[in-house]
Amino acid sequence: MSTLTLKDGTTIYYKDWGTGQPITFSHGWPLNADAWDAQMLFFGNLGYRVIAHDRRSHGRSSQTWDGNEMNTYADDLAELFEALDLKDAIMVGHSTGGGEVARYISRHGTSRVAKAVLISAVPPIMVKSEHNPIGTPIEALNAIRNGVVNDRSQFYKDLSLPFFGYNRPGATISEGVRENFWFEGMQSGIKGSYDCIKAFSETDFTEDLKKIDVPTLVMHGDDDQIVPFPDAGALTVKLVPTATLKVYPGFPHGMPITHADVINKDLLEFLKS
Repeated sequence: MSTLTLKDGTTIYYKDWGTGQPITFSHGWPLNADAWDAQMLFFGNLGYRVIAHDRRSHGRSSQTWDGNEMNTYADDLAELFEALDLKDAIMVGHSTGGGEVARYISRHGTSRVAKAVLISAVPPIMVKSEHNPIGTPIEALNAIRNGVVNDRSQFYKDLSLPFFGYNRPGATISEGVRENFWFEGMQSGIKGSYDCIKAFSETDFTEDLKKIDVPTLVMHGDDDQIVPFPDAGALTVKLVPTATLKVYPGFPHGMPITHADVINKDLLEFLKS
């Protein structure tokens, strides 16, 4: 079991497999590094060095009372980059992890980064406001908070349906995928999970995106019920000077898991381009 003790004493769990060009994977809420298993195996077998960490308060990392916000998430990742001396890395982030990638680059630059990939990612900003009229209403985000506080076990079970598009007519449902989503969610600490809702939904990444200066692939499903494409990927590609957009008709928020074969193929094409 690989762990890194950060400067503030927090322990971060991570997987580090292989010896080639590094690819780092930042997971979504409320999951952990295991959400990337399909990508880790695929790219590891192709000779890449694949690295995925459990964000603080998620998975096997320390459950902290403080620091469950984007600046600290990005700084934690920077400490991992430095500890492993990663160079020429491809940074991949899903959902909340996409915000983590954007904030990392904004705060720490791209001296260690070759390319970036944002998958179903939360930037520029999720919450609806006067400046973001098509965003997610605060009432919906408060409902997520209430679900975590009142019965997060049942809430995670229920959330797995729209997360993977399993609530759509004719969807082929994997109960195994649903159960693993619940399992990973329940490994997270309740305080960190609660705090992270604000982090992923109310953090404004507009200026972060403008600072990304490496080739960037924005991947988004047009049936994403968690982070809707019009308020996320469609706007992100306009803010990242180096971005290319790939939209997936009918794909859900959790498409790196449900459609790993398609996502992995397109990721590989981008990595080799």
